[in-house]
Order: sequence, then C-alpha cells, then structure tokens
Amino acid sequence: GRLTSEQMNLILKYLPVDVSFVDENDQMAYYSDIKDRIFPRSPGIIGRKVQKCHPPKSIQTVEMIVDEFKKGTKDVAEFWIQLEGRFLLIRYFTVRNADGNYVGILEVS
Repeated sequence: GRLTSEQMNLILKYLPVDVSFVDENDQMAYYSDIKDRIFPRSPGIIGRKVQKCHPPKSIQTVEMIVDEFKKGTKDVAEFWIQLEGRFLLIRYFTVRNADGNYVGILEVS
C-alpha cells in the first residue's frame, strides 16, 4: 500500500495501544501520541537514549533486551505488569530491514 506520513501517524494515534520505536543507536525515535497513553511521553524524549527513559531498577533489563536483539539471539521480549489495578502486557520486537540488519526496537503496550 501507499500511506503518507500523516496517514501513518493518524493510524498509530487511533490504535488502542502505546507504540514506541527505538532506533539502532538506542535513541527514542518515535512514540504514538494517543489520548489515553499508559506511559506518558513528552516530545523531549525524542533523541534520548532508551536507557534514560526507564526507571533505574529497569535499566539492567532494558540493556539485556537491547543487547540480545542486536546480537540476534532474541527477537521478542514480553512482560506482564500490574499497574493501577490493571494487568498490562508490554512487548518488544526486534525490527530488521530486508537484509536482516538490526534497525531498532518496537515497543507495544
């Protein structure tokens, strides 16, 4: 298909999930700006290292996921957490180009 960047942003905005993308340099490159976002984001995180976007207690896990995805030893990681009385599934996916090269991580909550 053919979508404009505006159409793609609107599609992601109206999906009932949080979507974030971290590029191959471990920098936050995108987040969907949905109305009822589970994890609030601000424009200031764009370009920030992903390790600086998580609480200190999560840094080791974040670094492990990034390392495994870059090495190709893992392509998916997921966690269930309880937040404000709700159960929440957070999934991370390796994003690779047509040549199989690592280009980043997609986070979906």
